[in-house]
Amino acid sequence: MTTTDLKERGPLADADGATVPVLAAPLTVAEGLAKALRTLGVVHAYGVCGGAQALLWAALSKRLDVLHFRHESGAAFAAAEAHFVSGRPVVVFTTTGPGITNALTGILAARTEGAKVVMLSAYASAPQRGRGGIQETSGYTMPTSALFEAGALFDDAVVLETPEQVPQVLRRLAAGLRRPGGYVAHLSIPNAVQGAPLPQRLPSLEDVSADGESVRHGVNQAAVARCAALLSAEPFAIWAGFGARGAAAPLRALAERAGAPVMCSPRAKGLFPEDHTLFAGITGMGGHAPSVTAAMRAHAPRRVLVLGTRLGEPTSFWNPQLVPPGGFIHVDIDPMVPGRAYPQAETFAVQADVGDFLDALLDAWPAPARAAPPPRLARPHPGHPELGAPGRVRPDALMAAIQRVVVDGSDAVVLAESGNAFTWATHYLRFARPGRYRVSTNIGSMGHAVAGVVGAALGRGGKAVAIVGDGAMLMNSEVNTAAKWQVPAAWVVLNDGRYNMCHQGMAALDMAGVADASFPPVDFSLLARAMGARSVRVEREDALEAALSQALAASGPFVVDVLIDADKPAPALGRNEGLRAAQGGAARQEGLSFPVLPAN
Repeated sequence: MTTTDLKERGPLADADGATVPVLAAPLTVAEGLAKALRTLGVVHAYGVCGGAQALLWAALSKRLDVLHFRHESGAAFAAAEAHFVSGRPVVVFTTTGPGITNALTGILAARTEGAKVVMLSAYASAPQRGRGGIQETSGYTMPTSALFEAGALFDDAVVLETPEQVPQVLRRLAAGLRRPGGYVAHLSIPNAVQGAPLPQRLPSLEDVSADGESVRHGVNQAAVARCAALLSAEPFAIWAGFGARGAAAPLRALAERAGAPVMCSPRAKGLFPEDHTLFAGITGMGGHAPSVTAAMRAHAPRRVLVLGTRLGEPTSFWNPQLVPPGGFIHVDIDPMVPGRAYPQAETFAVQADVGDFLDALLDAWPAPARAAPPPRLARPHPGHPELGAPGRVRPDALMAAIQRVVVDGSDAVVLAESGNAFTWATHYLRFARPGRYRVSTNIGSMGHAVAGVVGAALGRGGKAVAIVGDGAMLMNSEVNTAAKWQVPAAWVVLNDGRYNMCHQGMAALDMAGVADASFPPVDFSLLARAMGARSVRVEREDALEAALSQALAASGPFVVDVLIDADKPAPALGRNEGLRAAQGGAARQEGLSFPVLPAN
């Protein structure tokens, strides 16, 4: 035991009258965890309190900035987005029972999006298990293999049954948080253990390296040489994903050196400048089908270099015509990714960090005999309409105003919610640099951006703007949380009185009027003010820019409630065609929001 792990009381006098410090009890498990998490770079903890985790909550409050949310899933969504803007791990804390289960959707989103999040929960103490305790959490009441062991939800999970486990658990946490990519862990701590004294000093975590399975491998030079030979011999295209987000500079350098068109997944929007002459467009949900299709046909790539994307349905719709004649060269830090989405395609897999790979590839790139002329690409983005049309606000006109005021007029981070808001924003907005646009395409939960915008604003210490539907705003709003802490978050609500992606999708599937996706009108401006935020309601297009400017200027939370034209079709044809195909119908090939390659 050292004084590092002891708390000092005030000085007392000894027999001779001299003052000496009196050492109190050693740190408790909860206090030790909070101290170690701060050492590992955690600054914020988001969650909802409960009696079973009172000691843990108190300990976190002394070491971290603890923010109380209105729902555990909102806290988890916010934690994921705080990580992406800051690069720091974030804690999510919950009580037993429903506290744990409420957080799971947000936790699963954090896992599949690649965030670094540590979930701390409470667990029933051993003498109380199986006796019907209030919100009992144990093997009697919950699936332990799913929630308290590593698997689909968590990279690492453990029930901390004794204080003696703490050093080992902390080393595992340190290794996971230092590895490349995402890491989501779950520590569940019985109430009795939270307050138990640590029997030994906290371990030093400075010398803990990334865990063995995930250490960043050095780039295989033979693989790089093979890629350079294959790609430099014939035309190729580049398909960049979110896993390449730290490699914007070498990505641009390679594209310009090789004259290769670049297409990006929705999550990688802005990674390659969208005003660049080599930008072909966004693929998948809300993407730019005509321009990407035209670029692929005109350029006729032999291969596609895939960088840091799973090529899942939101990115590719698994369209077989996306496979070029020579197949894919697929670079990803996860060796399980290449070949998964397109098992029938010829794939040369490279396990590497995308940035490290691109640096090595540029070094190995042969000097060209003559500069290759860049391909002539169609502009991917449709033109923005002029504002001022009568009637309800057109969604594309709203995007035009957001482009001018928010994207071009500020440095705010923009999040787009699942649903039609996702497709409008992805299709119409243009970003010239990475890190300013976030969508969730894996779990794709409604409410992710509605709550996540609070974490994004907290994590970056500045403005974050969420473009959301009214359905999502009713599901999982954390406006009141933002009001308590005066978080500079803004919500732009597409208010059309229905789950409009579902409504329009049913019509596209020839089932219009079969099911009801509408709900009673909501005045989100009044609702925001009732929860402590500032707000404005917009009913005309000529009021959009002033309202958005107010939202940007506000130091605290601000809601812009926009009454939109519900009948304007969203650019989501690819999703509807995918559903048609999944139901056994023949998917129509025209107008899809994904590129189509010639069969040759």
